Amino acid sequence: MTVTAGAEQRDDGRRAKGRPSMLVAGLIVTAGVLALVAMASVALGARSVSFSTVIDAFVAPDGSSDHTVIRELRVPRMLLGIGVGATLGLAGALMQSLTRNPLADPGLLGIDQGAALGVTLALGLFGLTDPVVYVWFAFGGAALASVVVYALASAGRSGSSPVRLALAGVAFGMVCTAIASAILRMDPQTFDRMRFWLTGSLAGQTADTLGRLAPFMIAGLVLGLLLARPLNMLALGDDAGKALGVAVNRTRILTGVAVTLLCGAATAAAGPLMFVGLIVPHAVRALVGPDQRWVLPYSALAAPVLLLGADVIGRLIARPGEVQVGIVWAVIGAPIFIILARRKRVAAL
Repeated sequence: MTVTAGAEQRDDGRRAKGRPSMLVAGLIVTAGVLALVAMASVALGARSVSFSTVIDAFVAPDGSSDHTVIRELRVPRMLLGIGVGATLGLAGALMQSLTRNPLADPGLLGIDQGAALGVTLALGLFGLTDPVVYVWFAFGGAALASVVVYALASAGRSGSSPVRLALAGVAFGMVCTAIASAILRMDPQTFDRMRFWLTGSLAGQTADTLGRLAPFMIAGLVLGLLLARPLNMLALGDDAGKALGVAVNRTRILTGVAVTLLCGAATAAAGPLMFVGLIVPHAVRALVGPDQRWVLPYSALAAPVLLLGADVIGRLIARPGEVQVGIVWAVIGAPIFIILARRKRVAAL
């Protein structure tokens, strides 16, 4: 008995020591897959080019039409897809951890729609077309949506629950969408400019726009990743978190700031994209477990893989035109959301 128990303990110790190495290796593999999908995003489209042409466009650009399209259109689009995917994936993981709600998602809880309403107000009512200006309206709309949805879900004696948060988010999101639609119908010119953006699209943004929004995305990503340790402790409950030295209110405020930065910048850049922040963290937790030190970086790397993949599919299935990534991702994400919502574990929370 003693020998057997000792052998089992040694096996457990070896597995515990080997797990971080496996998780690090998994991050490296995910980053490699992201690099391959990024190359495919640059090479494939209405007019596909070879990978050698893509490499030549960076190593020895000759001013040809292929090189110009790659450098001025497809590379900014690919970088935007990586940035938007990473921000939405991380935002979803942060929200699910903070609220302990497996259905938390920037789109499902109305935050994306609030940010979209802010951008619509900036463009439709105030004529603000500079992304650095109207991104502040996106931040304001995202923050307002967070406060309103949580207040609605917490009203009453029973308090908030995953179902109440989802219902409040859907209701508030519909209100924001209705107001935005009314504004756009009164201004056909703004509607023409925003109709692709409202469905969720990576097309049409320049390198200058990406450069202006990148600082907000990077700030949100860095802040969100730094919150992994306190969020791990808060998962044990507020009282346990306080006993372990976590400043509960500060952690919640900083997480809200990170989510606002992430969702506001992503929505300002690509429009409201549903289900990205819902599905990716679920898949990640199934692979790496509940430790936020791994869930957060994995979510930030895995989400752009799926988003860029959906963007490539949308370009290939409708050549020489394209289907917006928001439509492709909705077709993929909606059935997965239904499966998640029907799981007994989710329903019981």
